[in-house]
Amino acid sequence: MNPSETVQSGDLSLAVYTWGTPAPGKPNVVLVHGYPDAASVWTRTAEILAERYYVIAYDVRGAGRSDVPDHTKAFELEHLVEDLAQVVEATSPDQPVHLVCHDWGSIQSWEAVTTDRMAGRIASYTSISGPSIDHAAYWIMSRLRSGSTQEMATVARQLSHSWYIGAFQLPLFGPAIWKLGMDKLWPSILSKVEGVQAEASPTQTKDGSIGVNLYRANFVQRLLKPQERRTDLPVQVIVAKRDRFMLPEVLDDLPQWVPNLWQREIDAGHWVQISHPERVAAMASEFIDFVAGGAETTALRRARRRGVRKPMTGKLVVVTGGGAGIGRETLLAFAEQGAAVVAADIDLAAAERSAELARLLDVEAYARQVDVGSTEQVEAFAQWVESELGAPDVVVNNAGIGLSGKMLDTSVADWDKLLRVNLWSVILGSKLFAQQMVDAGKRGHIVNVASAAAFSPNKALPAYSTTKAAVLMLSDCLRGELAEKHIRVVSVCPGFVDTGITTATRFVGVSADEQDKRRAQAKKAYGRRNLKPDAVARAILDAVTNDKPEVLVGAEAHVLRFVSRFLPALSRRMARLDLAK
Repeated sequence: MNPSETVQSGDLSLAVYTWGTPAPGKPNVVLVHGYPDAASVWTRTAEILAERYYVIAYDVRGAGRSDVPDHTKAFELEHLVEDLAQVVEATSPDQPVHLVCHDWGSIQSWEAVTTDRMAGRIASYTSISGPSIDHAAYWIMSRLRSGSTQEMATVARQLSHSWYIGAFQLPLFGPAIWKLGMDKLWPSILSKVEGVQAEASPTQTKDGSIGVNLYRANFVQRLLKPQERRTDLPVQVIVAKRDRFMLPEVLDDLPQWVPNLWQREIDAGHWVQISHPERVAAMASEFIDFVAGGAETTALRRARRRGVRKPMTGKLVVVTGGGAGIGRETLLAFAEQGAAVVAADIDLAAAERSAELARLLDVEAYARQVDVGSTEQVEAFAQWVESELGAPDVVVNNAGIGLSGKMLDTSVADWDKLLRVNLWSVILGSKLFAQQMVDAGKRGHIVNVASAAAFSPNKALPAYSTTKAAVLMLSDCLRGELAEKHIRVVSVCPGFVDTGITTATRFVGVSADEQDKRRAQAKKAYGRRNLKPDAVARAILDAVTNDKPEVLVGAEAHVLRFVSRFLPALSRRMARLDLAK
């Protein structure tokens, strides 16, 4: 890749590359690369951004086709900031630029946005996989002083991920590994370790061996004597979820330094601009447009950081049957962990009440009226979620109805309604939302609520048990299919949970008076059992958090599954009992 021009910074010449054409009113975007890269690492991302913006990138000092300083101190952050300032002055003299930076490009740009040298010259900052060294130092000190074993273990984990920083302080080590063959192996290393396909760089030996000075000139000094670095600029941090070098916990304290902060995730490794250039360009564009005066999208609103980041902050969770019982408690459990939530229910007032309760936990919450037994309504609902909120991270297919009575007393209409609500809605919800997750490249979760009745045949619940057994099998099949897409499927089998389903269940083949009597008996029995919906909600949250494929809630669920698996003859004899009486 040949530079479009060169820019002088002190006695060094910097190679600058541009895409697109500058024009009044068109935002200018500057891309800054990391180690051991050159500006060419941004090529595909730059090409996409150039469809709407004027895009500038440059080889940082010592990399690519830029000049090499003659001493280590010339790589200190103040000199790197000066290089950036000179590039901006030369390529965007009349308007501030939007920075999008990766790895060491991000580290040096934190210095640019938190010091005075470039005041008024930067409109926004998107940082990828590179913290401020000063912020990281304060984060480490805070955790070590906390006395918390867990916090100190997190620091230890981050240090283990950053082992190379210490190794690069050793004389000759860094340059030697590049000159002894790592430069030739680098594309294959990226392919095998990171899963990205990168072209061999003609300056790779130089980029790797000279770039080590970035670490030598800055890390020890800044970690031992950090400065308070703050900025009021709008900052977007993109976290690569599979980054091998940086834990997301390093960013936990960032709001104290950056009040205008948005934090988002991409399911990718460290070199996200190579593996997912479209996603990086889309996120950068969305942020740039907002800062330039556009509307804040729903995705950005969810990404805005306010105070302590909770485990589910930035996630979107959809719950069907979210107006009451297990659905409402699950909705609130995820909201308590910081997730934005959507309550879907046939009873709009109940869904709105659930959303209202969730908003008390300081999260975004939405309510939608959906009859999950209607294919048209479920499809319209899924389309609304995708267009208005984006692909969800977690979908809980919870909506269901009860039906009790012998099979010979169960009409075709009864079967049709039960199958549509208890089974078809789960099939459709799983299919539609899983496809959204796949299209968005999300490692999401599909949670399907079945029942302990799935394990236990019973003459009083033939239709209900059949639908729940089908949900269980569907989940097992779907889990195998979606594994390669990194989407988890969780099947939940609660026991006798005390919810409103006991008073709403229809009893076929009996009189109205007998139905009321049996409903009262069921409500009383479930009340005595005292297994509450919040226990199921906690189990669902735990399953999603810890990637559990199946969850049984209540001792009876465990017993019924054990009998079904290991004592099938007993299970068949139990089928003759009428559990509805």
